[in-house]
Amino acid sequence: MSDPNTEALLLRIAEALERLAPPERVDAPLDSADAFVWHAEGEYLEPVRHINRVDLGLLQGIEQVRDLLHENTRRFVAGLSANNALLWGARGMGKSSLIKAVHGAINKGQPGSLALIEIHREEIPSLPQLLVKLRGHERRAILFCDDLSFDSDDTTYKSLKAVLEGGIEGRPANTIFYATSNRRHLMARDMIENEQSTAIHPSEAVEEAVSLSDRFGLWLGFHTCDQQTYFAMIQGYVDYHGIDVSPEELKAAAIEWTMTRGARSGRVAWQFVQDLAGRKGTVLKSE
Repeated sequence: MSDPNTEALLLRIAEALERLAPPERVDAPLDSADAFVWHAEGEYLEPVRHINRVDLGLLQGIEQVRDLLHENTRRFVAGLSANNALLWGARGMGKSSLIKAVHGAINKGQPGSLALIEIHREEIPSLPQLLVKLRGHERRAILFCDDLSFDSDDTTYKSLKAVLEGGIEGRPANTIFYATSNRRHLMARDMIENEQSTAIHPSEAVEEAVSLSDRFGLWLGFHTCDQQTYFAMIQGYVDYHGIDVSPEELKAAAIEWTMTRGARSGRVAWQFVQDLAGRKGTVLKSE
C-alpha cells in the first residue's frame, strides 16, 4: 500500500513545479491587434498593444522614399500588385520609423486593414512556418525585419531567398516583406569578395551573393542629411510637441548637439528634441 505522507509530499512538489513553470503561450489571432512579434520558439504571435512610432508627416528629408513606400503599401492593402521592399542606407535616417509610420497611416485611413509582424533577424529560418500560419487569412500583413544583414559564416540568406520569391508556393498573397539594412546587398563587402575569390567563376559568385537583394522589387536608399534638413526635422518635432523655445536658442542648441554627436540624422534630431523637451518641462505626445 502507498504511504499517504509520500503521496501528499509528491502532490505538493507537483503543484510547486506547476507554479514555477511559465504559462503556456497562446497564439494570438491575426485580428486581435494591429502589431505582433513573432516568436520562433513556440511558433506564436505575441500582440503589441502600443507601437513605438512617429506620425508619417514628421519624417523630414525622406519625402520621395516615404511616398514610394506608402503607395506600395496602399496598393498591397487594396489587393493590387506590390513589391517586397528593402530600405537601406545611412544609420538613423528613419528606415524602421518609416515602415511603422506607413503602417500607422494606412490603418488610420482604413482601421484594422493591415497587421505589422516583426520577425527578428535571428528567427529568419522560421519564416516558412510563419507564412504557413498566415496563408489563407483575409487580413493583410507586413512582415518586418529590422537591421537585416548576414556575415561570412551565415548561410541563412539562401533560405530567405527561396521564401521571398523562389519557393514552390511563393509568398502568400496576404503578406509582404519589408526589411531595413545598412548594407545595400545585405552582406558585408568582405563576404562578397571572399565568395568571389574562392569561386571557379568569380562573376557567378558575385551574382549569388547579391541575388538576395534582387528579391526585393523596391529598393529605397537613405542618405545622410545636410544641416538644413536636420533643422527641418527638429523644427517639425518642436512644432508638433509644442515646445516653447525661441528660434535663436533652438538653432544654437541644435548645432551644439550635433557637434557633440559628430553626426546629423533623424535619430540625432529626435534625441536632441527629447533632451530639449526635458529641459523645457514639456511632456512629449504619444501616438
